[in-house]
Amino acid sequence: MSNQNTYRTAFGWLILALIICFLLNISLGSVSIPLKDIFNSLIGKNVEQESWQFIIQNYRLPKALTAIIVGSGLGISGLLMQTLFRNPLAGPFVLGISSGASLGVALVILGSGVIGGVLASAFQSKWGIVLAASLGSFLVLLAVLIVSIKVRDTMAILIIGLMFASITAAIVSVLSYFGSAEQLQQYIFWGFGSLGNLSWDELFILLLMYGIGIFLGIISIKSLNTLLLGENYAKSLGVNIKKSRFIIIITTSLLAGSITAFTGPIAFIGLAIPHITRQIFNTSNHRILLPAVFLSGAIVMLLCDSVSQLPNSDYTLPINAITALVGAPVVIWLLVRKRKMVF
Repeated sequence: MSNQNTYRTAFGWLILALIICFLLNISLGSVSIPLKDIFNSLIGKNVEQESWQFIIQNYRLPKALTAIIVGSGLGISGLLMQTLFRNPLAGPFVLGISSGASLGVALVILGSGVIGGVLASAFQSKWGIVLAASLGSFLVLLAVLIVSIKVRDTMAILIIGLMFASITAAIVSVLSYFGSAEQLQQYIFWGFGSLGNLSWDELFILLLMYGIGIFLGIISIKSLNTLLLGENYAKSLGVNIKKSRFIIIITTSLLAGSITAFTGPIAFIGLAIPHITRQIFNTSNHRILLPAVFLSGAIVMLLCDSVSQLPNSDYTLPINAITALVGAPVVIWLLVRKRKMVF
């Protein structure tokens, strides 16, 4: 069988798995809803109980769509960073985007004594937290972009991004030291990550940012493929390294920054999904990898969210814990089984 047929078969299975995981995610929860009523709700028909319709349309469906956006967006961000820096340990937050968002939220939640009670109360609303996280991510992004224009070495940008992350983490630690127990608890809960808090209006804004990021990622495919062979080779093919690097950083920041702002920092997905996808498809071609990472990330995130809900229970586990507990053993198993890393 040719590679093309193999890829088509793999994509077919991934699409089928995505549909199954999507329906499974919507069907599971603290309230048991028959599958027939779930289908009726999705296609606009009457549901046996009005409360079921409300749960599906206003909670489970937005949460499932958020999981798809988060999984695919962070997976693609991780793929872009691993290719740009040619580093298998690079992830979507390597530029300090997550740390910047965490600093913005920490200033609002833990620094209320500094910024004043009235202003803190205004910012501690749901939209205030999103705005603070977005501003924190944007400021770190701005600093990284300024550096990327002045610095020629791509690896230097990676190190500088890690330094920005260290600085913001240090400030957050100082704020945590002086924060009250209630403030610390609120900040820790934000750090757990959550997919179930988005309204349709918030989901629309996230989808808009996500769509721009995906578009920029698609137009960067040629640059990503040439960068795999080194910057000198890319230059010999006429690729503008600075421009390509700038677009890739903007793409990652849009995807990872907007996702972190709305759902909190979600670990593992961005780092591991590209490796899982490479092991499945055994290719470094981004024309194959980009859509494959999209599907794989969405599937894994839907599965992790389904597990975190603890079906037929009132408890919900932190999504951050589940992504690492479920995903890390899978990556270890794949790498041990293959005995080598495709990159």
